[in-house]
Amino acid sequence: MSRENRNFVVVGLGSFGSVVAAELARFGNRVLGIDNDERRVSAMAETLSSVVILDATDEGALREAGAYQYDVALVSIGNDLEASILAAMNLRLIGVETIWAKAENRTQHRILSKIGVDRVILPALEMGRHTAQMLNNPAVQDYVALGNGFSVVNLLIPKRLAGKAIGDLAIGEGVRVLGVMRGTEYFSGQDEGYLLKEADRMLLLGKRPELTAFGDRL
Repeated sequence: MSRENRNFVVVGLGSFGSVVAAELARFGNRVLGIDNDERRVSAMAETLSSVVILDATDEGALREAGAYQYDVALVSIGNDLEASILAAMNLRLIGVETIWAKAENRTQHRILSKIGVDRVILPALEMGRHTAQMLNNPAVQDYVALGNGFSVVNLLIPKRLAGKAIGDLAIGEGVRVLGVMRGTEYFSGQDEGYLLKEADRMLLLGKRPELTAFGDRL
């Protein structure tokens, strides 16, 4: 499936679902927004390709809305676990290939995973980890978990390291320098002789313990 042909259906246009749907639309994707709340649907009418008021626990209503024509679905219904389960199952039954769902807690995460949802998101947990990484070390500008224990960290180079080469840093085993951002310019991390400047941002790939250890030394 080519990038140009991807299209999405977002079930649940609350605070999380509406943001995801709007961003997907902003990236140029075809997005169908579904909610049983008329106000939420009206609020997204000019942002998304299509919107419809319906109950996603009704398989027939999903078929009639043409949800089966979409490649990827996100179920973001909120605290109603039963509705989330039924919506995900109905989307699978009508032929949606890939289904993601939002969970409110670990129990919901386990249940949704068991019924065959391709990926379950815990927004509060993921944002909490992200925030903790940045609070723990002021040098951490951004943090992205990639799975299997690996993460990418964006570290701000302090004044005391200005003029040092990448190769002079005690980066340690298991951490790879992907590159350095200087303003809007990107430089490869393969050049160990590259001289750093204050406020450069270094992109590192590795596992959390090794990245944390290097960040603490930095």
